[in-house]
Amino acid sequence: MSMLVLGLLAACGGGGGGAAAGGGTAETALNADTSTSPVTVVKAPTESTEVKPVGTTSGGKQPGVKHPGGTTPEVKQPEIKPPVVTTPVVTPPVVTPPVVVQPEDPAPATLQPTVNAARIPSGNAGVSTENMQTTNERPSASDGTGNFRTSCDYSHMAFDDPIVYPGQPGRSHLHAFFGNTAVNGNSTAASIANTGNSTCRGGVINRSSYWVPAMIDTRDGTPLKPSSSQFYYKTGYRGVVPSTVRAMPAGLRMIAGDAKNFSADGPFAYSCHGTNGASVPDQQGPSIPNCPVGSEVWQHIYFPQCWDGVNLDSPDHKSHMSYPITGRGCPASHPVPLPEITFNIIYPVTEANSTRRWRLSSDNYSSSIPGGYSAHGDWFNGWRPDIMETFVANCDRTALDCHSHLLGDGRAIY
Repeated sequence: MSMLVLGLLAACGGGGGGAAAGGGTAETALNADTSTSPVTVVKAPTESTEVKPVGTTSGGKQPGVKHPGGTTPEVKQPEIKPPVVTTPVVTPPVVTPPVVVQPEDPAPATLQPTVNAARIPSGNAGVSTENMQTTNERPSASDGTGNFRTSCDYSHMAFDDPIVYPGQPGRSHLHAFFGNTAVNGNSTAASIANTGNSTCRGGVINRSSYWVPAMIDTRDGTPLKPSSSQFYYKTGYRGVVPSTVRAMPAGLRMIAGDAKNFSADGPFAYSCHGTNGASVPDQQGPSIPNCPVGSEVWQHIYFPQCWDGVNLDSPDHKSHMSYPITGRGCPASHPVPLPEITFNIIYPVTEANSTRRWRLSSDNYSSSIPGGYSAHGDWFNGWRPDIMETFVANCDRTALDCHSHLLGDGRAIY
């Protein structure tokens, strides 16, 4: 399949890493999420550094001050006269009526689509098992990029975002969640890594959570159920050398895109696909396309892959990550290359011209502007660390294609 990613992406050819199925992503860090929620910056473990108190010398002494000549000058005290005491004039207090505080003005009306919560679709309950088996199949040669993919069924929808609004369930616009079935507004790195079923291939070896704004049919506010999804972990684009890629650290989380965006610029794209994923010509771009009945709308979101090597999160949930610089790889500020994640969220088209009514739950702008510009994705690591290290070592670093099931060591996930 191929698709145009405005200003960001080249034609795809087998997956994410900067394209829905191959290609480039944004060259520099993109729009920051403008959430103002309080965030504690989480850092990866590092060595402690002694910090000396301010105002001390290397010997621990406070710096002193000497008067000229080494003696304290004599200070002549001024003559103090007793104050003149007068009787104050007492006037009765002026009584004024209490100030009546008017209620605050109501918040401005939202332009987000109305959501009929009663029509939220049910999802997959997931499994609690580790689904792996031995195989004689081995990774295949690639185009010089490293490729690992997986798929996860739709799990649930909720007005939650444990990255942007941690501990504040119900505060977010409606999201569709994939992967860990127990994720909610109170989820933490520990709960995601250790609890919940998984709707992903491989079962609970991958308890990661993937979420995006829900797609809404504005005719009646119905949230649309994704038919499937594909998540790519790839590398070898824009100057990143595959052999240098490291596995994601436990607890890492990140956001790609901007929920407040209302322009065609961003790390996202949409495309139409027909039978067996074949692209529908002239139906690719930055907004939700009008795909024919029987085809699928694919939403693609491209994540940064360069980590600062220290922080597992940041106040805007983006600054600890960066996109590579084309031809040069990761910038000095973010020197650690990780696999590049791409979300591919798939929606079936069952009615002619129905996609003209579709908007994202976060599309908070005029309906005269095409829908889909507020596309963004959230990723919270929940992989079993040894499994992630296995596919990064055997698929990404070796620049081989492990398709959507091979770990590259004689095991396959299902």
